Amino acid sequence: MRTGRPVRLSTRLLLAQALLLVAGAGTAWLVASAIGPGIFHRHLVEAGGGHGPAELEHIERGFRDSLLVALGTGLVAAVVIALVVTAWFSRRLQRSTDAVAQSAGRITDGNYDTRVPAVGLGQEFDHLAGTVNELATRLGDVEHTRTRLLSDLAHEMRTPLASIEAHLEAIEDGVRTTDAATMTVLRDNTRRLHRLADDLSAVSRAEEGRLDVRPVPQPAADVVRTAAAAAAEAFQERAVTLRTEADTPAVVDVDADRMGQVLSNLLDNALHHTPAGGTVTLGVRSGPRETVELVVSDTGSGISEQDLPHVFERFYRADPARQHRGGTGIGLTISRAIVDAHGGTLTAASDGPGRGATFTVRLPTGTPRRRT
Repeated sequence: MRTGRPVRLSTRLLLAQALLLVAGAGTAWLVASAIGPGIFHRHLVEAGGGHGPAELEHIERGFRDSLLVALGTGLVAAVVIALVVTAWFSRRLQRSTDAVAQSAGRITDGNYDTRVPAVGLGQEFDHLAGTVNELATRLGDVEHTRTRLLSDLAHEMRTPLASIEAHLEAIEDGVRTTDAATMTVLRDNTRRLHRLADDLSAVSRAEEGRLDVRPVPQPAADVVRTAAAAAAEAFQERAVTLRTEADTPAVVDVDADRMGQVLSNLLDNALHHTPAGGTVTLGVRSGPRETVELVVSDTGSGISEQDLPHVFERFYRADPARQHRGGTGIGLTISRAIVDAHGGTLTAASDGPGRGATFTVRLPTGTPRRRT
């Protein structure tokens, strides 16, 4: 069944306004014609003047005719002017709604740079335009994250997959056997792929604002000691000294598991770039403007000035001395995203290659809990 062309919003507004104006003008005309002559007659009789019946009728008819003509002319002029103004406003409103609809259509087609301009039709319409623009921005960010994710995933999967494929072909060709060394290589590369998938999922959720963080007040010293205890065995195996400095009574609002993940990533990063006999220090101290700083510093290979601004980028390849070994290359990216979700900051500093590095987590202080 075919339907007629849908009536546009501007046309509906114009028709509704026209009906309202005509009804109002007609009502005013009827009320004036019914009440006005009677009131005029009463005042005319009260005024006296010796007019005869014929003169009174003539005066009243003149008043009635002039009243109705003047009133009718005024009402028609008012209706016409109101309709002109309504038509102008309706067209402007229609153009604005068309702009929103067209922008939404372009966003649907993947053009996330589309923006709806402010049209000055009031706070509500400006809010609608701002909401559409924010939607486009968020969708653009998600698409950018998805594109980078696919690119990074393809890049990082290539090495472990190539290793797995090479060993499998060697086994098929009889060059290698499925001995313990071969199985270890296959398992290590498989675990690396699993870590890569988990880490990419975590960092994508964080960058899209979907990271689940549930902070509760807790002593900063406890957070530091817990992270140090979890990493102690790995440091012992590498003959690297792990020192803790946690004597402050400061309290922070953090998700213990998430902040533990941050400190674990920072300690693992420091351990990988600190040679045997070196030292890594995990400490907590008071920061500026009611903040607490969790600091991980090492005596390792350091970071060059040109690489320092990029250390939190996913899969960034810095100086070979500080490339990630055994990790997925996005631990620092995840750590910064988690700290951001806590309302804090994560920064890196180094005096240069061979002079160690320092990573500082700065968090707002929490409310101390009463001891029971």
